[in-house]
Amino acid sequence: MVDTGLDVERIRKDFPVLSRELPGGRPLIYLDSGNSAQKPTQVVEAMREHMAMHYANVGRAMHALGAESTEAYENARDKVAAFVGAPDRDEIVFTKNASEALNLVAYAFGNPIGEDPRFRLGPGDEIVISEMEHHSNIVPWQMLAQRTGATLRWFSVTDSGRLDLSNLDELVTERTKIVSIVHQSNVLGTVNPVAPVLARVREVGALMMLDASQSVPHQQVDVAALGVDFLAFTGHKVVGPSGIGVLWARAELLEAMPPFLGGGEMIEAVWMDRSTYAPAPHKFEAGTPPIVEAVGLGVAVDYLSEIGMDAVVRHEHELTAYTLGALGEIPGLKVIGPLDLADRGGTVSFTLEGIHPHDVGQILDDNFGVAVRVGHHCARPLHLRFGIPATTRASFYLYNTTAEIDALVRGLHHVRKVFA
Repeated sequence: MVDTGLDVERIRKDFPVLSRELPGGRPLIYLDSGNSAQKPTQVVEAMREHMAMHYANVGRAMHALGAESTEAYENARDKVAAFVGAPDRDEIVFTKNASEALNLVAYAFGNPIGEDPRFRLGPGDEIVISEMEHHSNIVPWQMLAQRTGATLRWFSVTDSGRLDLSNLDELVTERTKIVSIVHQSNVLGTVNPVAPVLARVREVGALMMLDASQSVPHQQVDVAALGVDFLAFTGHKVVGPSGIGVLWARAELLEAMPPFLGGGEMIEAVWMDRSTYAPAPHKFEAGTPPIVEAVGLGVAVDYLSEIGMDAVVRHEHELTAYTLGALGEIPGLKVIGPLDLADRGGTVSFTLEGIHPHDVGQILDDNFGVAVRVGHHCARPLHLRFGIPATTRASFYLYNTTAEIDALVRGLHHVRKVFA
């Protein structure tokens, strides 16, 4: 394997679960990081330390623990802002996950208490998504269209698994209010071209959002350089904890958006008949936030920053090239998605002729300790587009090795023998 500048063996020692033996003495081979990444000891210990020694509610208590907890929580916001290149740390809103971040933005459109015309939506207006979206970037926009009478439209996907931009000018028009697409597909591995879509969005005066749940963990993402209006990702895919996600949005848009949830902390003043709201980001963080999870997320992005996202990209590029070559030698196996490495991440989904993905996954786990994802990966419309009910998905991260890919390949040959 080409030296990518990543000391994988040292990194693996930070993830205790990767040394675990499954029943029967099988070593764990974890190829499901597209679903959820494993957590390094540094993240686990930081969360334990905060919970054990520093925990209190944030922004309220006038005592030492409250001050320590608030400082740790807000320091995490600083770290996340730096990690994604946010110009202003107050552009980082902590949410429960990426799904909540996407819903938060969808809620802002067509909300009767919103006053900004950019967020007014009704019959005749249009929302544009794509056929390769995760359900989290489909269902909120469907609900918005149903609520407002707006029309939902979408980009199609080419046979090679790329976003079809051939009708960009016809799809994104003066009627378009928001375009929300995935940055990197959780099924195909495709990294979508942002610049041409954004240029058209700006031309018609619309807004643009990226679901970056798969891109932020695996490549260097700079929101200022991308130039979009909104971006969402989730903590558990960036070697951080579950229960916390991130919405980044341009400051002036956050200021214009109505709050998503009402309660403590998001207010400025409350009377019995009305309330005024705190400035962003606190306007969108009602109630007790995920304090310990934020601390863990801050340590997670520190961990990735210290390793270097360029090294992560190179490592995953080599793993993906190795995997595509190896899978290409298996009879009856078809990769769903790009077969070249251009604008492609470390997620490979495939079918085995005549064998259901659920059977593939079960045999890989039971006999080889290989953990992969099977099903439609919360992207059923994409699978319908390719005329298949489900796929098997192997997804890689900084702690995976070519030896683990070899185990996957041996397992797939065994699956074929079982069903011969």
